Amino acid sequence: QVQLVESGGGSVETGGSLRLSCAASGYTTGTSCMGWFRQVPGEEREGVATVAKNGTPLYAESVKGRFTISVDNAKNTLNLQMNSLKPEDTAMYYCAAAPGRWYGCFSKEVFDNEFKHWGQGTQVTVSS
Repeated sequence: QVQLVESGGGSVETGGSLRLSCAASGYTTGTSCMGWFRQVPGEEREGVATVAKNGTPLYAESVKGRFTISVDNAKNTLNLQMNSLKPEDTAMYYCAAAPGRWYGCFSKEVFDNEFKHWGQGTQVTVSS
């Protein structure tokens, strides 16, 4: 049974930083696409960043240069370093895994059809 457990969310002021972590069990990081997503109530889920099996990261335009996704295979953990946070980054953040998808992780079709395992989410709130 796959479990993904996020941690590290919280409340920060504009310009602050947070580091999210996603501990995986029943699933081995580095074997397929993994990603971070976010959702605001009433809005569609948004892909934030993904990492391919070979470690290639891809980012949403809105977070490029501010967020960094990384995988720690020794700890079986997916991370998201978020710097220069803005109020529009406020959302529930989820990590997810797409077993069987090795590359080409960042597309709506892949988000909707191949990311099969999801965590419960961690809230990030950025105040102005």
